[in-house]
Amino acid sequence: MLPLDRVIIAVLDGVGAGELPDAALYGDVGSNTLAHTAEAVGGLRLPTMQALGLGNILPLCGVPPVSNPKGLYGRLREASPGKDTITGHWEIAGVVLAKPFPTYSNGFPASLLQEFEARIGTKTLGNYPASGTVIIQELGAEHVRTGYPIVYTSADSVFQIAMHEEIIPIERQYEICAVAREILRGENEIGRVICRPFLGTAGLFRRTERRKDFPVSPPPTLLDAVYKAGKGVHAIGKIYEIFNGRGITRWDHTTNNLAHTQALLSAVHSSACGLIFANLEDFDMLYGHRNDPQGMAQALEAWGSALPEILEGLRPTDLLILTADHGNDPTTSSTDHSREYPFLLLYCPQMHKGFSVGDCNTFADIAETVRTIFDLESGEKGTSLLPGIERAILEA
Repeated sequence: MLPLDRVIIAVLDGVGAGELPDAALYGDVGSNTLAHTAEAVGGLRLPTMQALGLGNILPLCGVPPVSNPKGLYGRLREASPGKDTITGHWEIAGVVLAKPFPTYSNGFPASLLQEFEARIGTKTLGNYPASGTVIIQELGAEHVRTGYPIVYTSADSVFQIAMHEEIIPIERQYEICAVAREILRGENEIGRVICRPFLGTAGLFRRTERRKDFPVSPPPTLLDAVYKAGKGVHAIGKIYEIFNGRGITRWDHTTNNLAHTQALLSAVHSSACGLIFANLEDFDMLYGHRNDPQGMAQALEAWGSALPEILEGLRPTDLLILTADHGNDPTTSSTDHSREYPFLLLYCPQMHKGFSVGDCNTFADIAETVRTIFDLESGEKGTSLLPGIERAILEA
């Protein structure tokens, strides 16, 4: 067996594979992003993911199981509480949280908003949970008239600030968000402050792609360990922001699935880093949060059509890991994340025989697998899947 010397992780943001056992605690009983999306459109067409074993994980309209899958397949159970992007990605990188980031279903405390307004020198609008695309239509005209930033949240641990780029210049928007990040500490240490720039006129306001996240910094993660070992970490999309730049050698600042996928393909062909880590956010941001199963299906099929070229570009000593960070079922009444298992697919060109790895006990199994491959000190969370990978390579 040739040694493995490069790992590529691609996170299909929000693409869950069925409710977790504790879904009732989150109001997510019955959620199943993949299966319900497939049902809503009369079946998905994902032949390459099907060949890897996607249809062997769960009943999936249009993606039946195959008798000889090319990869290892299964699901991941989230050990951390919560269902947000940061929690999911941190756990993939080996950090299991003991408590969730705070959320604000009734808006932020008045004292916190007063401090924020005093620091930025202006009043604010909003301060309630809302869809970002809806709240700019509701309050955008008043924002343009007054110049007051729009503050809102969701079921996730986020402090979001929407501002029109022609009213508040983008660099000033980022400064305002940095102030919020400084304030949100201690019991109010929210997962992310998100700058949500927009343009347009009343009734036609639209977000721009100059969003910027201001996340809380993680404790030491897999990325730090790989970086310190001199193997290099190549981040694509919002991975840099999720980890607040920690443990990252190179970053492709892409902002949509097409660009993320192109950057991933380029990295597969040319990156010298030992770990390539990509997030594809459109599934979640554009379709899950907007209850758009047709859009979700089209995005999945677009990704699926690009996947063969990625597989063809893999070196014999590469390991590709495809997964998600949480669910976001576009067919439910909720527009928020759902507490679901992420699907898990692992593929190496050396593999001869794929099989099920079952339901892993934590997302951190991915981190422990990478640590084992690179002969790094254990992260003490998770179980390495390397024995199964070796079996799939060695068995004819």
